[in-house]
Order: sequence, then structure tokens, then C-alpha cells
Amino acid sequence: MTTSQPDASVPSDDRATPDTLLHTGTEGPVTAEDLVLAAGRDVTPQSLAWAERKLKDEGSAAVDKLLP
Repeated sequence: MTTSQPDASVPSDDRATPDTLLHTGTEGPVTAEDLVLAAGRDVTPQSLAWAERKLKDEGSAAVDKLLP
């Protein structure tokens, strides 16, 4: 019996990011890069600066506000 699940090794804009690649910092502190990725932004110097400011103001709760 075969399944019709998509091949996880082939990137696709049609699929959500696998859970194994997502984390909210429960394994450790939330980084600026974590926050940028959770916001769906590209990692750039500007987005990292935004995330660092947000983390300074809101702490790790900043990522909780972005993820369901």
C-alpha cells in the first residue's frame, strides 16, 4: 500500500514547513533568527535588527505572538 504524502526532500511552496524544522525556543532561548523566521521574513541585517529590538522589548513572548 502506498501513501500519497509529498516527498519532504523536495521543497515546495504548496506545503507547510515540517514540524521538525519549527521550534519556538522551548528547547533553549529564542534568537533573533528564530523570530525572523517565525514572522515569515527573510533573514537580512534589517530583519535581524527588527527581531533584536522586538526580543528586547517583549522577550521570548514575541515569538508566541507570531505562532498559533
